[in-house]
Amino acid sequence: MDLMTERAGRPAEPGDLVDLAHIVTAYYTLKPDPHVVEQRVAFGTSGHRGSSLATAFNEDHIAATTQAICEYRAQQGFDGPLFIGRDTHALSEPAWATALEVLVANDVDVLVDDRDGYTPTPAVSHAILRANRGKRTGLADGIVVTPSHNPPADGGFKYNPPHGGPADSDATSVIAARANELIAGGLTDVRRVPFSRARAACRPYDFLGTYVDDLPHVVDLEAIAASGVRIGADPLGGASVAYWEAIGERHGLDLTVVNPVVDGTFRFMTLDWDGKIRMDCSSPDAMASLIAQRERFDVSTGNDADSDRHGIVTPDAGLMNPNHYLAVAIEHLFGGARPGWPGRAQIGKTLVSSSMVDRVAAELGRPLVEVPVGFKWFVPGLVDGSLGFGGEESAGASFLRRDGSVWTTDKDGIILALLASEIIATTGSTPSVLYRRLVERHGDPAYARIDAPADRAQKARLASLSSDDVEATELAGEPITAVLTEAPGNGAAIGGVKVTTESAWFAARPSGTEDVYKIYAESFRGPEHLAEVQAAAKSVVDTALADA
Repeated sequence: MDLMTERAGRPAEPGDLVDLAHIVTAYYTLKPDPHVVEQRVAFGTSGHRGSSLATAFNEDHIAATTQAICEYRAQQGFDGPLFIGRDTHALSEPAWATALEVLVANDVDVLVDDRDGYTPTPAVSHAILRANRGKRTGLADGIVVTPSHNPPADGGFKYNPPHGGPADSDATSVIAARANELIAGGLTDVRRVPFSRARAACRPYDFLGTYVDDLPHVVDLEAIAASGVRIGADPLGGASVAYWEAIGERHGLDLTVVNPVVDGTFRFMTLDWDGKIRMDCSSPDAMASLIAQRERFDVSTGNDADSDRHGIVTPDAGLMNPNHYLAVAIEHLFGGARPGWPGRAQIGKTLVSSSMVDRVAAELGRPLVEVPVGFKWFVPGLVDGSLGFGGEESAGASFLRRDGSVWTTDKDGIILALLASEIIATTGSTPSVLYRRLVERHGDPAYARIDAPADRAQKARLASLSSDDVEATELAGEPITAVLTEAPGNGAAIGGVKVTTESAWFAARPSGTEDVYKIYAESFRGPEHLAEVQAAAKSVVDTALADA
């Protein structure tokens, strides 16, 4: 179970900071051993991640993965331009440079930021969709170099195909397998040109201007400006730094960028629950400095390093639980704020998100689509407009344009942050006040996640469970109403199990990066019953894993 450090929420000290030169040197000098599992290319829900110091994110990984992407896009007939962006992590620029060398050597038409700056994930998704609008050939795709909210020593690399969202496992499994094959072969089949030649061959693209100028088509910025909502935006040292400044200036908002500093050590952060520096805008500990300033603004917002997640801080409640804000956002959007949306537009949630969303959807009379963990499951619905909103409990979401067409198919922390200001401007109430009204109508759920140890065999066993493997008939004093190993919304495998009762549920799934499994649980009967649900959940899972 998670153990908090006494320094959680306190400012980082010199001893907490990474050595940037050491990290970058390791990227170029350490060579992965393809026979060591931890040193192989592996795509999780958001691309390949790892630290150069652990030989998990190094030059060979990126050269091989980029070559594999080039081969994959050629096989699929994706012959349009490729948009590439990077965040502010120390390893992002070296990996970006390596990728350019391989992309250009493979005759890919590469578009890079015209300011030579940082690019949020949603801006890359937005660019891909804009380029592909109305096209059947010459389709564009993209790469975002980011480990999202991970600590400063980590790097990340993710591929977005022409639908603009995260690549699904059909693509990533092929790309990862080929990348590992190339590494095992000594990179002899990797094509590459010198960086100076590669950079000169790239074309500039105005990621910032194109995205920022289009924002009024997805959020009611006119209402926000007219109301004078005071906004404090904290990019947490990430890729949205210049974007927030431009949003305020171009749209006449009362917006202050509370921390415009970019520093690869992220020395301005407060420590997360485990004493690590982590740009997690859903963590009260990582967001402690912004929470302390909450009285300065009507709403304060945070984004992680690639701006695909959001954190909402209000003067009356501090940092909102991500589940609470998702419920409020859904009620606002579907409750009359988007008359241009099609009446068939559905609500999407991951199966580990709060059941408050279910109750809000039922009250609105809107169908709910419950999918496995991973934003990729929302992509088809966002593309065709059948899904008005897709959100997950880890503070990632996106929604349609005001006319009901697609905005982004990857998580967009910027529009979710701006939506909080729209809510205040149009309702006169903060999202936290509106959530309390939801509680008055639907009950007050207690929600938590815990981690428990599991070895590789046990994780594989958990991922392959069937409903027959859960022998219990009740959970924390209530009859079990369903045992799910497939998501109700699309029939896709959960990669674990979800057990429900009338007033509670739990879900257990293996971690893709650590030797643990995660138990998500919620109860509408309060914290004490939640503790009973968690204990019962661990017992159910332990029994199911006993033979592993």
